[in-house]
Amino acid sequence: MSDPTAMEDFAKAVLHEHGVPDVVVNNAGIGMAGSFFDHSADDWRKVLDVNLGGVLHGSRLFAEQMVERGHGGHIVNTSSAAAFTPSRALPAYATSKAAVLMLSECLRAELKGKGIGVSAICPGIINTNITRTSRFVGRNEDDEARSQERVARAYARRGYGPERVAEQIVAAVRNDRAVVPVTPEARLSYLTSRVAPGVLRLLARRDVG
Repeated sequence: MSDPTAMEDFAKAVLHEHGVPDVVVNNAGIGMAGSFFDHSADDWRKVLDVNLGGVLHGSRLFAEQMVERGHGGHIVNTSSAAAFTPSRALPAYATSKAAVLMLSECLRAELKGKGIGVSAICPGIINTNITRTSRFVGRNEDDEARSQERVARAYARRGYGPERVAEQIVAAVRNDRAVVPVTPEARLSYLTSRVAPGVLRLLARRDVG
């Protein structure tokens, strides 16, 4: 996802084997948590290359195909509730997802007149494997493994599976929705960010890494 050449080859292969897709979902992403000062330059590069770069390449290449075809389409980009929820614990991850949200809004504005919709999906706490592969920077290997396991258990107990996000993606495409917070906490955070952003800033100061 982070390699432009590889993505170009992939887009060409899809076009050759299946034609221009009607719907493209850019969903690849990695998690990373920890203090801003514990994130190295390489950490930032990796998160931005995958979380933002992957969405950028997928959107650019497949939107170009849709525009050339001239029959519309829809692009779905997976952002996050972290995109509008400041956090001491997720500086790189939240920044990458906020960028995905803004990219989606910009692309939506440009493609609207061409019959192509763009939606940013902001899931919230979803039980996926990202919790077991997320990096916890600034911790030793054992502490990081314990953090991964603790978060994975918490997400599993929540019981909110990816199939419920998929349902919202289908609805977003059908109804051409711009921004779709999925879980109750994502919807609450999004609403708060719109009407009382200072509340989220205050809560962010209480975050634990």
